Formats: sequence, C-alpha cells, structure tokens
Amino acid sequence: MGSTTRILTWRRLALLAIVPLVAAGCSSKSQTPQKQSTSAPATETAAGAVPTGAQFCKGMKIVFFPGGTPGGPFETVVYNGAKAAAAALGPSVTYEWSDWDPNKMITQFKQAMATHPDGIAIMGHPGDAAFDPLIDQAEAQGITVTVMNTELPQAEAKYQSQGMGYVGAVLYQAGASLASEAIKRGNLKAGDRVFVWGLLSQPGRGERTKGIVDTLKKAGLTVDYLEINDATNKDPAAGVSIFTGYVSKHPDVKAIFIDHGNLTATIPTYMKAANLKPGSVFAAGFDMSPATVKGIQDGYISLVIDQQEWLQGYFGILQLCLSHVYGFSGLRIDTGAGFDDKSNIDKLAPLVDKQIR
Repeated sequence: MGSTTRILTWRRLALLAIVPLVAAGCSSKSQTPQKQSTSAPATETAAGAVPTGAQFCKGMKIVFFPGGTPGGPFETVVYNGAKAAAAALGPSVTYEWSDWDPNKMITQFKQAMATHPDGIAIMGHPGDAAFDPLIDQAEAQGITVTVMNTELPQAEAKYQSQGMGYVGAVLYQAGASLASEAIKRGNLKAGDRVFVWGLLSQPGRGERTKGIVDTLKKAGLTVDYLEINDATNKDPAAGVSIFTGYVSKHPDVKAIFIDHGNLTATIPTYMKAANLKPGSVFAAGFDMSPATVKGIQDGYISLVIDQQEWLQGYFGILQLCLSHVYGFSGLRIDTGAGFDDKSNIDKLAPLVDKQIR
C-alpha cells in the first residue's frame, strides 16, 4: 500500500473510531489524572470470532505513558485523549507518569514489561539507543509497542509491520516551522539576538530544538542557547531565576523560543519576573493550555505551534487496539501543523478550557 493510500485509510478508520468520544470523552470539563487502571471485562465471543462494535478492544491490557506529572498542562491533555479512547474502545489501561525524565521512562518501561500487558504506548524521549533493546524484548514477548510525541525512527522502521506507529509532531520540522513563522511575524532580521531554551541534549526529543536553532542561525540571527535543566523540566517555576538572569545580561534580546509546552505556559510569569512588558519581546513556544491562552490574550505570548496533544493520547490507544485486535500495521500521524496567536485564540479557548485542545 502506498503512503498516500495508507494515510487516507487511517483517517477513515480514525474518524469512525473517534465518533464514540462524543459520549465518552467530552461530557465533562476535564479529567483528573490519576495513576490507576481503567478496567473493562473481556468480551466473551465464540471461538475464532472477531470482536466488532464500539468496544471491540475489551479485554486488552495497556500501559500508557502520558509523559510528565498528574495535573501538568500538556500531559493532562494527552491523558484526557487516552481516557476518551479507553472509554470508547474498552481496553484496561494503566497510566504511568514519568516527570518528563528519560531515565525514569526507561525504568518504568522495564516495570511495565514485567506486568505482561498486551500493549505499551510510550513517549520516545529516551531515544532509539536507550529504548530499542527494551522494545526488542517487549516485541519478543508479544507486547505491541507504539510511540507518541517524540519519534523513534529506528524502532518504528523495524516494528511497523507489528503495529508500532507514531502519533505526534515531526519534531525537526515543527521546530523549523515555528522559527520561520516567528522570523516573519516578529520582523526579526540578521544580527538580532534571540534566546532559545530547549532540550538539545535529549536524543530524538532534541530534534525540535535543533530545528529552531538551525533555522534561526541560517537567517543570520545571534542565537543564545540554554539547556532546560532537570528541575525546570519537571517544574517550570524552577526556571524563573534562570530566565531573569539571562534577560538581565542580555537586555537587547528581541525574541525568545521555549521548546517545552509547560514552560511555554509559564512565559507570562517569566516575563513579569524579568520586568518585560507584553509584546516587548517576541515570545514563541509550543502547545496549548489555559495559562497559554491567557498569555496570548494578554500579549505575553506571541506565537504557539500546536501539537494537538489530545490526539496523541487518543490515537496512541487506538493504534494499539487496532494492531492487537485486527493486526493492522503501525501508521504515522503528524499532529503538529497549526499556529495559534491572537487571531484565532478566542475560538480555541473553550476547547482548551476543557483540556481537549
């Protein structure tokens, strides 16, 4: 099957599968993340019968990694998408929170394998070198693995036929697109100083930061790069002194690029602490949250590229169900193509408030 046909087929399947979420996933304002299992009894069918219907995935056991911490603005939306899919499709799902720590993700993956689930949906932040030997073990044990948010290109290529897909942004492309759009909208020119706060050191995940940095440097901008440390990665408030310290040393900064959804939501706090007025620097980042919406409306945040992380959660569960029950191969979905700013934020705000967008 050609790639275009595969994508079209996936979109048809995805549309059919998403219909039940109207009842299952959107009836309340938001979901409260908990480390628990959403259990559903297995459907009894005659020998050899193929499960069909909305709850075709009943009886399947899944371990799902939303990413960060319960209540975090990005990972809660991923979690809500996964919860909606679990309610619509019927699998039993256990959620593991990793504080965005790649080492913790590896440890938790080993622990998840020991529980012998049918499928595991992972964030790819540790990268191929760290993850692939464990994925080999899981696949050898009959555990289907799928990837969200951060690509694992080597593992995806090896296990696509066994059901490993990817749902999320194409990271380098997303970073480059944000930088290009910011240069245009922020009237940035060669020689202007810009600040990039990102995660270059993380294999795979760092590709998005690399896309930002490469594009800015190609345009002739002076790029000051700083790695997000572990404390700030886990708790954005820990980065206030780092941000204010940078601004005090570089008062001529024209734009800031923050490659982290939760830190993007904290831009207004950072700017206020640094005595920067709304719009005094062009501030660009990633992903929506209620705090990000307000930051855009108040003028502190200039531009956001939206990964539509709810879809990462929903399609992560859906991919595992389709592969486990029907034997479908892994498919790729790029969820990160749209930009949000003052021109469209009021339309998105109600969905962001419900922690869907």
